Amino acid sequence: MESTNTEQSLKPVFNLLRITFVIVPIVAGLDKFTNLLTSWEHYINPSIATMLPFPAPTFMKIVGVIEIVAGFIVLRKAAPGGYIVAAWLTLIAVTLLVGFHYPDVAVRDLVMAIGAFSMAKMAGVFSSGKQ
Repeated sequence: MESTNTEQSLKPVFNLLRITFVIVPIVAGLDKFTNLLTSWEHYINPSIATMLPFPAPTFMKIVGVIEIVAGFIVLRKAAPGGYIVAAWLTLIAVTLLVGFHYPDVAVRDLVMAIGAFSMAKMAGVFSSGKQ
């Protein structure tokens, strides 16, 4: 009985996190093609940018596709999608912290990674329902 009450109280939190981690990666991914929200190339660690075999805007479009796919994975399968998004955000944060570029964005990405990881863990609780 206690478990059912806990699950019922966590379900809206899970749904909010899931919606967030569907929408945000898709919107951020799409914006890699338009740069309406920001100029994404500025967030590439300069040491990584010099190693790229193609221009930074091309790299960011590839990143955009990955983010869009990650958002759709969360939509279809919350648990694996959440782990993918958490790992992706952590990777972004690490690349920003390595050169101490945009540490504020790195911290924000780590916080979002924790949210995505938490959502993935909660998905296990609700796996018997619709995922």
